[in-house]
Amino acid sequence: MTELLYQTDSYVKEFEATVEQVTEDGAVVLDRTAFFPGGGGQPYDVGELTARRQSWSVAKARKKGAEVLHYVDGEPPAVGTRVTGRLDWDLRYRLMRTHTAMHILCGVIWRDYGASVTGGNMEPLQGRMDFEFETMRKELIKEIEESINAEVENARPVLVDILPREVAFGIPDLIRTKINLLPESIKQVRTVEIKGLDLQADGGTHVANTSEVGRIRVADYKSKGKINKRIYVELDE
Repeated sequence: MTELLYQTDSYVKEFEATVEQVTEDGAVVLDRTAFFPGGGGQPYDVGELTARRQSWSVAKARKKGAEVLHYVDGEPPAVGTRVTGRLDWDLRYRLMRTHTAMHILCGVIWRDYGASVTGGNMEPLQGRMDFEFETMRKELIKEIEESINAEVENARPVLVDILPREVAFGIPDLIRTKINLLPESIKQVRTVEIKGLDLQADGGTHVANTSEVGRIRVADYKSKGKINKRIYVELDE
């Protein structure tokens, strides 16, 4: 079982770990990792592993059960090797800012309009979310953009907690998606809270304060169905 360092501290850029397994397709399983393996619309981390004078680029990370698989170039390090893992921090931090921006957007729309999320995806510094809106117009988009940037300026703390499932699901509106995607097998639920704005079950990485997100632009919006409207956002470098 891989210890997931990113779940409790998104700012871990470098860490020490031991190779516990090498899979048949050459993926490396470590006893602990800060590499986010992708999920919830957030892409996986990349970076490198090093040991003595050797290094391996990590081109992909993927979750499989309780383990994180690190796909490296070349012959992987042997089981028992002590390695140092380093993230591509520029990529990770862009994704942290973007993911937090999506939560700000989701929190504002839920608070102000009561609209549920029906889908979403992100790349570094840009993303899109779908909401249950019957109508969408330019004036409403301008109003939303002003509101989400006000929450950036409010410099709200972003807090992470891991709760027993029964406690987490006692929190009203914890699941904002139209369908609860958390399988019954998950007994511990990780929550991300933007203090005073938003609280959701979430497994991704985030900045510690909304002020780190920077200005959010609503780049476009589209109708994707009778009660499904898509909003695209972009961030500055």
